[in-house]
Amino acid sequence: MKLALFDCDGTIVDSAAVIHACMERTFTDFGVERPALERTKSIIGLTLDIAIAQMLDRPVDPEIVAMTARYKEHFMLYRQNGGALEPAYDGLLPLIAALAARDDVILGVVTGKSRRGLDAILAHHGLTKAFFATRTADDCPSKPHPAMVLECCAEAGVDPERTTVIGDAVYDMQMAVSAGARAVGVSWGYGPVEALRAAGAHHVVDHAGEIATLI
Repeated sequence: MKLALFDCDGTIVDSAAVIHACMERTFTDFGVERPALERTKSIIGLTLDIAIAQMLDRPVDPEIVAMTARYKEHFMLYRQNGGALEPAYDGLLPLIAALAARDDVILGVVTGKSRRGLDAILAHHGLTKAFFATRTADDCPSKPHPAMVLECCAEAGVDPERTTVIGDAVYDMQMAVSAGARAVGVSWGYGPVEALRAAGAHHVVDHAGEIATLI
């Protein structure tokens, strides 16, 4: 049996526009210069408080905690006001359906999103039943800590060396390597391809269909 663990933001769905809009509003509320889109993209995948702290180049302090709470308020307002849920990247939904139908593969998600956020995305795209194991920012330390991968491995009963982590960020690659799993980067997300390779990616793919052949 094999285990395939997918990152969410930047790998399954394109969430940069929503995340960046909420970051802009949060920074404005606290009198901080609004970040450039590329800066926001660079932290997608980290747990929210660590992401904001890294954007501001400082440790998590009381103001960062307050900004984290404000970001969540803006995100909830976006949802409550009918904001569109993040679209899936081309080919990802058929890929996940095909992998979920295989007898030799177990699927999981490892993400810096909240549990509530991940559940909404999976439900919206009809993916809830496709994934056996899921870990979020509410469950584990932030990437690149290997806990998300190792806990999913334990839950699925699959060793890390038979596990593949698929993601778009250097944090995903570092997490996979630290856990002893295979790291597969995707070029359609937010992390530069060369950075993925430098972070330990064993493969970098350009199309969703390539992932099935690697698992």
